[in-house]
Amino acid sequence: MDLICIKRKYRNIRRIIIFSFILIIFIYAFIIGNYVSERIKRQKIFEEDFAIISKIMKEQEELAKIEAEKPKPKILTEEEINRIKNIYKAEEKRVFLTFDDGPSQKVTIPILDFLNQENIKANFFVLGSRVELYPEIVKRAYEEGHYIANHGYSHKYSQIYMSSSSVLDEYSKTNQAVRNAIGNQLYNTNIFRFPGGSIGGKYNDLKNEAKCILEQNNIASIDWNALNGDAEGLKTEEALLNRLKETVNNKNSIVILMHDAADKTKTYKVLPQIVQYLRQEGYEFKTFYDILDEQ
Repeated sequence: MDLICIKRKYRNIRRIIIFSFILIIFIYAFIIGNYVSERIKRQKIFEEDFAIISKIMKEQEELAKIEAEKPKPKILTEEEINRIKNIYKAEEKRVFLTFDDGPSQKVTIPILDFLNQENIKANFFVLGSRVELYPEIVKRAYEEGHYIANHGYSHKYSQIYMSSSSVLDEYSKTNQAVRNAIGNQLYNTNIFRFPGGSIGGKYNDLKNEAKCILEQNNIASIDWNALNGDAEGLKTEEALLNRLKETVNNKNSIVILMHDAADKTKTYKVLPQIVQYLRQEGYEFKTFYDILDEQ
């Protein structure tokens, strides 16, 4: 009887041991399984994240490449700014016809018609406020090969010369107006003419400061060394022509100041005589494109 009890007890202990061993194996397998499963999950997440990051980096590289290959707005170099500064020095006889304060329907359009007829290219220092009124005229001038330069937005001295930075603000506002008018967001006017000229007057010191700011932003400025006197109150075409001859004075490189505001009708009426005189004197008509494209 004791032996039977002992055997039974032994069998129970053995069953408990076997069961415990199986349970331990099951628990261990469960833990290992979860661990492996978790590792696989983490590996998969890592691989997915790595794939996403790689894709983003590749897309950014492609975007950077596309951006680098895009045409950029023309920005003047220091050498090009110096060419504009030295525009009055040349061995050959050349002339730059420049018109300020436009565009206007009454004067700019007849000027463009005449220039087109004579196959002459000129330079227009436009006002941003006028560009917004007559964008189609600016677009026409640009498409016909004339240089569109910058004369500020308002032409109000108290506004444009409020500070040196306000000059740059007016330049930028006009530059954007020109871009919108011609349908080319890469175009830069690049050349600025100070209303009233860059020298003298009560704003002289401020203008000197503004010149530095413009150059720091790769913008050239230019005045003139000849004019027809259309802003001097001259009453006749003959007087305008004589004033022009007087100021040209046989210089080799001349930048002629004229105006194409709506009240300057005599400017376009005398223009054929001016062109005839300049041709007789042996001048070749140029635009600022010619200066900037010099090699």
